[in-house]
Amino acid sequence: MRSEKEMFDLILNAANRDNRVRAVYMNGSRANPNVKKDMFQDYDIVYVVNETESFIKDKDWIKIFGEPLIFQFPDKLDKMQGRDVDFKNGYTYLMQFTDGNRIDLHLQPVDVLLKEYGTDKLTVPLLDKDNCLPQIPAPSDEDYWVKKPTYGQYFSRCNNFWWVAPYCAKGLWREEILYTIEVMNSYVRQDLLTMICWYVGAQTDFKLSMGKADKDLKKYLSPELWTKLMKTFNMGDYDSAWSALITTCELFTEIAPETGKMLGYEYNYKEAERSLEFIKHIKELPKNAAQIY
Repeated sequence: MRSEKEMFDLILNAANRDNRVRAVYMNGSRANPNVKKDMFQDYDIVYVVNETESFIKDKDWIKIFGEPLIFQFPDKLDKMQGRDVDFKNGYTYLMQFTDGNRIDLHLQPVDVLLKEYGTDKLTVPLLDKDNCLPQIPAPSDEDYWVKKPTYGQYFSRCNNFWWVAPYCAKGLWREEILYTIEVMNSYVRQDLLTMICWYVGAQTDFKLSMGKADKDLKKYLSPELWTKLMKTFNMGDYDSAWSALITTCELFTEIAPETGKMLGYEYNYKEAERSLEFIKHIKELPKNAAQIY
C-alpha cells in the first residue's frame, strides 16, 4: 500500500505537471486534526481547473493515480438518470485502487472556487499556482459539532418519537417486519440517536463532533448505555424486534428527560407514559383480536 507521503507526492506532482490545474486543496477526515489517522481514510482532493471538458473527454488521464479496483463517477450517473447536471460546474471521480488507497477527486472551475472555497471549515490548501486561494482559518471540525437544539426542536423530537413508535408496534402485531424495520431505522431510532447526541452535547458544551453517522458516539457513552443502544438493532425475528422496540422506548425514556434538564427544557412525561403503555398493550393483543380496547 502506498504511503501517505507517496500519495500526496503523486497528487501534487500530477497537478504541477498539468497546466490545466491551477490549485489543489483538501477536505474530509485527513483535513481534520481531531480524527485519528488510519489506512482506510480516503484523500478528499479538489483540483481547481481552468475547464473540465478536456479532462472528461480523456477517459484515461486518471490512470496516473494507480490501478483501479472500482471507480464511480457520480455526476455521470446523475446525468444517466435524467438529472440536470452541468459538467462545466464540476466533475467528481471516486477512485478505489488495488493497493487499498482511495482518492475522491473533484474538478472545480476557478469561478466556482470563488463561491465555495472555505465554506467547509475542514479545508487545507495544498498548491496554489496563481495565488487564487483566499486566506482561510486553520482547519476545524466546528461545522460538524453537535448543535444545541432549540426548545421547539427538542419538543418536536420527543413528540415525534412517541407518535411514531406505536407504528412499529402495529407493524409487529400485523407481522409486517420489513415495514417495522423501515419505520424503526428511518424515524424512531433516528430520533433516539439525535437525542443521545444532544445528551452528549449538553455534557460537553456542544463543542465536539460525533463523526459521520455518529460513528464516534461510543466514546462518550457509558458501557451500559452503549449496550442498550446496540440491543435496539437486533430485529432479525419478531421476538427480537419487540425487544428492540421496548428497549428503544426505555432508552429514550432514560435519556430524553435528562437531556431536557441539562438544557432547561420541559419533558412531557404524560405523553411518553401513555404512548409506551399503548405500545405494550398492542404487544399483548391476541392475534385474533378484533378491537384494540
